[in-house]
Amino acid sequence: MPPADLRLGEAFVLGALHGPAELLPISSSGHVTLVPWLLGWEYADVEPELRKAFEVALHAGTAAALLVALRGEVGAAARGFDRRRATLVALSFLPPAVAGYTLERPIERRLGTPATIAGGLVVGSIAMALADRFGATGRARADADWRDGLALGLAQACALVPGVSRNGATLAAARARGFDREDANALSRHVALPIIVGATGLKGVRLARRGVPGPVRRAFAAGTAASFASTLGSTWLIRQVERDRSLAPYAAYRVALAALVIRRLWKDRGKTLRVPPLDA
Repeated sequence: MPPADLRLGEAFVLGALHGPAELLPISSSGHVTLVPWLLGWEYADVEPELRKAFEVALHAGTAAALLVALRGEVGAAARGFDRRRATLVALSFLPPAVAGYTLERPIERRLGTPATIAGGLVVGSIAMALADRFGATGRARADADWRDGLALGLAQACALVPGVSRNGATLAAARARGFDREDANALSRHVALPIIVGATGLKGVRLARRGVPGPVRRAFAAGTAASFASTLGSTWLIRQVERDRSLAPYAAYRVALAALVIRRLWKDRGKTLRVPPLDA
């Protein structure tokens, strides 16, 4: 069967989904793969390289919206940038950058199926629940040192595994290191934004060199615009997660989604499943 085209309506819905899924610890990339697969959309049959390029466009829309929405917070962090913060950012950036550069292709080929995404959702849920329950000791973000930066960097590297979630992994790492919920969320944002912007910029350059086929440019534009708008419109979710609330509901949702995937896999066992690789 020839590869399917990227449909305008599906591109728009996935863009609208990407924003809130990126702001919550539930794995945006996992949702972009699982939702079309569960609903039987043609997106699951789109040529893999084109799907990768589209997901880069979704991340570009989200990154741009975060820079706009968090400009005050980013500016304050830049004005207070000192040696301690530089070390924190560098150590949180290096592990995922190195892992992404060296392991991107193997991860895409082997860990982008619904089954492996379900596994990432469950493992991430366990880490979040345990760290949130037993880790915090009331530390403030101003206390963060190089050890915290390294822990956050390793968490972001682990989040390259589809379904784990960059937000969920860094929240779990920060809580395990003893930070309270508000400060854990702030640290999660501060270390994630450079990675999101950097990875999107690098992949965007590759996409620009390769070019976007003419027939799908409208779908790319719709998805990017929807991702930007949904991220900008969902920034209030940051404050909801940031409040002194447990991560348990998010962990439970992830487990429920993983169970839905496993149920579908069991039901369809023996059939030829459409299982596209995921750009982590």
